[in-house]
Amino acid sequence: MATHTILVTGGSGFVGGHVILQLLAQGHQVRTTVRNLSREAEVRETLRRAGADPGDRLSFFAADLEKDDGWAQAAQGCDYVQHVASPFPPAQPKDEDELIRPAREGTLRVLRAARDARAKRVVVTSSFAAVGYGHGQRATPYTELDWTDPEGPAVQPYMKSKTLAERAAWDFIAREGGDLELVVVNPVGIFGPALNEDLSTSIWLIKSMLEGKMPGTPRLYLGAVDVRDVADLQLRAMTDPRAKGERFLAVAGDSLSFHEMAMILRDNLGAAAAKVPKRQLPDLLIRALALFNPLAREAVPRLGIKASASNEKARTVLGWTPRSNDEAILATARSLFDLKLVA
Repeated sequence: MATHTILVTGGSGFVGGHVILQLLAQGHQVRTTVRNLSREAEVRETLRRAGADPGDRLSFFAADLEKDDGWAQAAQGCDYVQHVASPFPPAQPKDEDELIRPAREGTLRVLRAARDARAKRVVVTSSFAAVGYGHGQRATPYTELDWTDPEGPAVQPYMKSKTLAERAAWDFIAREGGDLELVVVNPVGIFGPALNEDLSTSIWLIKSMLEGKMPGTPRLYLGAVDVRDVADLQLRAMTDPRAKGERFLAVAGDSLSFHEMAMILRDNLGAAAAKVPKRQLPDLLIRALALFNPLAREAVPRLGIKASASNEKARTVLGWTPRSNDEAILATARSLFDLKLVA
């Protein structure tokens, strides 16, 4: 296998860390960006605990999605770029521009730097948030041809930010990308092995269930995919000629309700899942809680809406074979126990 020099943005993050692990395992030279170089030791230790010893095959560059500084230096000499970094807050901000601006402008900064450095291709980690929201209930699965309606019902700032950032990326390539190629991967809820205590929103959901912080589950649905499979799809999309100019949904199977996730934990983890909620809360209770609880208020517009996505394109074009929903959920829980992050 040919080896390359690859830039991974957001190397301290959940997906970025797993992308780096797989790139190193394939023998590549890896560069990664962090907002502050003081995090280099932390990232190296995280990778070491995960079984990797990158040595001088991993280098760090300081770059922030909201600033121009550092991006040209980080991209210089790179064959490919994996743009993984993106803001994902635990709660929706009051001003949606707090999310939209860094997501869109940051993506454009990365694309400009990659083009100017004469990189061959950029793989952008977008989201199902840019595909399947704003349309209400729908019987058929979403595909890569679908787009979220930013002004549609129940579209929150995060979903809008991912949609507008991805649209901006495709527009950039069409208008001023030159020879630069673009591929986009759109994952659903990303689960799988946590690497450290810096937990993603999806992993916080499992942690909350295991710690008994949810008296019951709201009638919400979420697609699932293992982070290791997202990283695998990112790498396939990076070099396969058939991926040029395409989007790929990353989803393991049918969407799960929060209650189904809880039952996967209870059915497989025994006493370790004793605090996981057993019951699904009625919609009426969630609506009542929404009067004073902001998290419940965010949930209300999505109660009962099950949005499914198809992984047929990733399977047939790139030969991608993801782990099952159950494997992704259980790997999340077991990593939390291994890292001693469950109270």
